[in-house]
Amino acid sequence: MKKESIFNFIETFLVLILVILPVRFFLFEPFLVKGQSMEPNFYNYDYLIIDKLSYFFRNPERGEVIVFRPPVDKKVYYIKRIIGLPGERIEIKDSKIKIFNKENPGGFVLDENYLNGHYTFGDLDITLSNDEYFVLGDNREVSYDSRKWGPVKKRDISGRVVFHFSLIKLSQALSR
Repeated sequence: MKKESIFNFIETFLVLILVILPVRFFLFEPFLVKGQSMEPNFYNYDYLIIDKLSYFFRNPERGEVIVFRPPVDKKVYYIKRIIGLPGERIEIKDSKIKIFNKENPGGFVLDENYLNGHYTFGDLDITLSNDEYFVLGDNREVSYDSRKWGPVKKRDISGRVVFHFSLIKLSQALSR
């Protein structure tokens, strides 16, 4: 009886190692939000799961929230929203973001319906290379992002947020 239980334990442990670890390291990874740069959509200590596989099959898209290593410190991870795509010109003026690309040579003003209210931030004009993304935090007044340290290279993107759990939003919903 004792040999069977030891064998069952070893078998269960090996299955966990062979299934859970590849999923954790190659497909999905958990993260905690740190800071206020993504409020009101993501709060400090919100729990995230990122999809690490999608960007091997397709390119990141505008509006997606990603986790990446910023150009200024490769030891940390940041969470921001993709605003500009490779090859585009981004113009920020009077707190409006205008995107110029092949489909819109005259540019278009980015509709940011995920933001609550109006944010004031400085002017900028930047053209992205073929492997660069322009990212901003949703809380523009406190976010440390591409406006400060420039675009993010595709190779530095870890993945996109596919699951988000917020204790703050849960507590707000329960108090209603």
